Amino acid sequence: MIIGSQSVVKVGIAQMDIVKAPSTIRTSGLGSCVGVVVYDQSKGIAGLIHIMLPDSKVAKSGTMNIAKFADTGIPALIEALKKAGASSYKLKAKIAGGAQMFQFTSSNDTMRIGPRNVEAVIEQLRKYMIPVLAQDTGGNSGRTIEFNPETGLLNIRTVNQGVKDL
Repeated sequence: MIIGSQSVVKVGIAQMDIVKAPSTIRTSGLGSCVGVVVYDQSKGIAGLIHIMLPDSKVAKSGTMNIAKFADTGIPALIEALKKAGASSYKLKAKIAGGAQMFQFTSSNDTMRIGPRNVEAVIEQLRKYMIPVLAQDTGGNSGRTIEFNPETGLLNIRTVNQGVKDL
């Protein structure tokens, strides 16, 4: 976690981190993965997690990376935000990603990784009563996102589609 000086904290695939304003937080490579920003704007604190899969039940035995899964990562991110000083009742969320990167002729649900990730993320946020104020999900293009906890703006760069702020 970076506190004080302005910088961009980069979050890798299946990782999470927290920043305080004026720093921003970014992740790239959001194809079927979902970038979830949870923040308390009044305190200038934001956390970002790069979710790869909806459910930790598919995890192999051994050491599990909790940030990889929606059902384990989102609760861990919320807990980390509270420890950093965020007020749980002021938390809000913005999400992006969850693309269907490959087209399959099969209607097999396990191949719908992007849409299933989005559903799992929304379900977890609902469980903690965190409203999703904005989302840019679906499609079939990759995204890079950067969040500014000071302004509450989520900047989204989508492959071949340009830039927008939510």
